[in-house]
Amino acid sequence: MASGSHMHNLTTLIKRLEAATSRLEDMALSLDDPNSPKTTSSAAAPEIAAPEPPKLASPAAPAAPPPQIQDFDTLINQDVKNFVELGQKIGGLVADQSKAVLQAFEAERTFLYVSTKAKKPEFQPPELMTGLHNASDTINVIRESNRPSPLFDHLSAVAEGVVALGWFFESKPADFVSEIAGGVQYYGNKVLKAYKEKDRTHVEYIQAYYQIFKALAAYLKKHYPKGLTWNDESDIDAQEAFRQVKEGSGHGAGSGSAAPPPPPPPPVPTLNVPGGVPPPPPPPPPGVPPPPAAASSQDMSAVFSQLNQGDAVTSGLRKVDKSQMTHKNPSLRSSSTVPERSNSQDSIGRSKSPAPSKKPKPESMRIRKPPRKELEGNKWFIENFDNPGEIVEIPAKQNQSILISRCNKTIVKVPNKANAISIDNCTGLSLIVDSLVSSLDIIKSPKFAVQIDGVVPTLLLDQVDGATVYLGQQSLATEVFTSKSTAVNIMLPPKEGTDEDTKECPLPEQIKSYIKNGVLVNEIVEHAG
Repeated sequence: MASGSHMHNLTTLIKRLEAATSRLEDMALSLDDPNSPKTTSSAAAPEIAAPEPPKLASPAAPAAPPPQIQDFDTLINQDVKNFVELGQKIGGLVADQSKAVLQAFEAERTFLYVSTKAKKPEFQPPELMTGLHNASDTINVIRESNRPSPLFDHLSAVAEGVVALGWFFESKPADFVSEIAGGVQYYGNKVLKAYKEKDRTHVEYIQAYYQIFKALAAYLKKHYPKGLTWNDESDIDAQEAFRQVKEGSGHGAGSGSAAPPPPPPPPVPTLNVPGGVPPPPPPPPPGVPPPPAAASSQDMSAVFSQLNQGDAVTSGLRKVDKSQMTHKNPSLRSSSTVPERSNSQDSIGRSKSPAPSKKPKPESMRIRKPPRKELEGNKWFIENFDNPGEIVEIPAKQNQSILISRCNKTIVKVPNKANAISIDNCTGLSLIVDSLVSSLDIIKSPKFAVQIDGVVPTLLLDQVDGATVYLGQQSLATEVFTSKSTAVNIMLPPKEGTDEDTKECPLPEQIKSYIKNGVLVNEIVEHAG
């Protein structure tokens, strides 16, 4: 009885499977031909619901970056990119340098994003600053490699300002950026003055660069008033956070563009021969030995084998008899007994070294050019004055510049207010100047003396050995910049209403440098007597 019941259940199960199979076949046919009428299975087949397709999980929306990153994105998208667009209008080196500025800010954004995701590392991974260092190096290389460029002031202003991006190690970063921005204006104001009436694009370019540092200082006051902060509550280290940011998981809206792909390898050089490259030479005929291969320049075995011979190395040289020596037989010099050799060989056929270069003529034998004192446009040219005690007076005006070169032991006097003065390659020159609008530049002029009676904003000394600068009461605000200069003394006037003597103040020449918190610090060495 039990076996019959089991057979009945098995039969019923088989029928239900057949009905389900028939139903699935009908559904497949209806899907293949939507216009065909739906077929139904037998009445005994039960209704089987079609399986629902699995629901795919929608990707989670990326988390919004923290507020400090969003504000930094705004700074990049508005101020920095406006500066880059103006640089593209100027083009050339300015455009290339402005692109590097954008890359520097994008690298700094990555560093800031890492600081929001990771705890402060004990030793900062070098890859965090690699992008910023590369961009800064590019900016400085463009400046230093193009000093003769007429846009050198543009390049210098940008190179001076990129230092502000190293505010990470400052306790008051906003003040640090403001100080750097003040140094940028030295070159930037030159551009503004030169292009004020020429090309408005250059003026807007410098003003846009000024705006970047104003916005950066305001940003630092808001988010980092006391220096860079890290996420101490995070368990992620700096390297892991850097990897996440570079892979894109940490990038939010407004992030910088991806780094450009590496340049393709250079093409293989080809010979520009009409008709194509000639075929190789045919092989030698049978029975003719091939030509000996040329000795490799790298194979020094033959040279060392000769050196190892010792005294025998000179055994192959021909001995010259005294009767054949021209220095002991003057008659041979005018005869043809001794065959003449080429000028490039000595008595044993060896190559002679090239003749030394001619020494320059002494100063007394040189042809001296006549003195020159001319006004061409808005520039005075003072050249070749060499008369001790002679006074050369220049009636310059406020919009005129003065160029003085190759004037020795001469006194030059500028009684009126001029625009700027540049002195180059003068020895023992004395200058008396009233006031200047811009700067006084002195280059390669030893034993120099200058007296400033009025107002001169800037004094630059480059490669000057032995200089004395006399300042008046109105010129105490003069800023002095020195480079490769020694024995420079600043003479300060006595205070008004006192009987004090003129005070002599030597400029420092020795600098002490050391590393502090990963930054190179330079200090003046003070000698206590």
